[in-house]
Amino acid sequence: MTDGKLAVIGLGSIGSMALWQASRLSDSVVGFEAATPAHGRSAVGGDTRLFRMIYRGNPGYYPILERSRSLWAELEAETGQNILTRCGGLSIGTADGPYIRSILETTRLTGAEHQILNHEELAARYPQHNLRPHDIAIYDPNAGALRTDRAVTAAIAAAEANGATVRRNTRVDSVRETNDGVIVTSGDKSWTFDNAIIASGGWSNRLMPDHLKAATETKRIFLTWFVAKDASEFSPEKFPVFSRIYDDRSMYGAPAVDGVTVKATLDGRGRPTPNPDTVPRDLTPAEINETTETVTEFFPGLIPNIVRTDAFPDLFTKDTNPLLGWLSESRRVYCATGFSGGGFKNATGYGEIAAQEALGRRAFEGLNFVRPQRFTSLVTIDSTRQEK
Repeated sequence: MTDGKLAVIGLGSIGSMALWQASRLSDSVVGFEAATPAHGRSAVGGDTRLFRMIYRGNPGYYPILERSRSLWAELEAETGQNILTRCGGLSIGTADGPYIRSILETTRLTGAEHQILNHEELAARYPQHNLRPHDIAIYDPNAGALRTDRAVTAAIAAAEANGATVRRNTRVDSVRETNDGVIVTSGDKSWTFDNAIIASGGWSNRLMPDHLKAATETKRIFLTWFVAKDASEFSPEKFPVFSRIYDDRSMYGAPAVDGVTVKATLDGRGRPTPNPDTVPRDLTPAEINETTETVTEFFPGLIPNIVRTDAFPDLFTKDTNPLLGWLSESRRVYCATGFSGGGFKNATGYGEIAAQEALGRRAFEGLNFVRPQRFTSLVTIDSTRQEK
């Protein structure tokens, strides 16, 4: 006799959503969290993450984005929490530059709703941005800011209301397959489940086989906030989430959801960190200088002094696509990790896929680009781009 049908290891960005979705399908689900849900040292920290339907890259993500948008609304309705602040989004760059070209090419393939703002329209509608001479923007009317802490705690509360069990302050040391199931061990305690999902972010690779350890790397991501001279100009009603990328500078951010501070953070600065438990929380002088210089150029309405910072670990894959699928042909252990700094917007969609597949309810097609089987031999981690 097992202790349950499914164990979810790690209840952060993706694991919390997988637990919530699994609790809708089974009353025999247990979640394991090394600390407490949404604790400040996890990748959930930082108040907000960007949700957007306009992006650059693989068009295969778009159906997951569409489903995620619906599921965020379902989570809000089920829990009564305001999780997605729907304020629109801007992708800003040089009119004929690679960033805007890539955004438009992906959008042509996905058919996502959007509006192109020329330089004059962008300057008139969003004067908060100090533009370069040839800047334009792609406006995403379906974008917004996800409230991370609220999302994770709401999902776990919903799962518990559905009958799921949550084991807090229970760090999992090993996950081992047997002929009868999966043995999950924490210290001197162990439990047996039919199946398990590994969703522990920057801590996941210690539970994975060697070829996936070689294809992944834990990196440190940092965030920064600034005070606005006039906070009303950076409210969600007036200031959409944004991503602004050039060859020499890049930054993304979110409006003042707290009515005071604006998130404005350098893009693509994930750096290897040997131990997710000891991620350096303080910014280096070089990080402070580049952040301050970029904010000074981009936003005259922000006081160019960093007033708050955060840093957290996340697991990056060689190709920056997630690891979502079974770890072996036995189909006992499933992984939902390696989201490479950009998984939160799709967390509900990823959680649904993981829960449905791990419980044997449904298999999803067209996801070869996220399946772990694409990594079959030793690989070298490259420096990769971070998108939020």
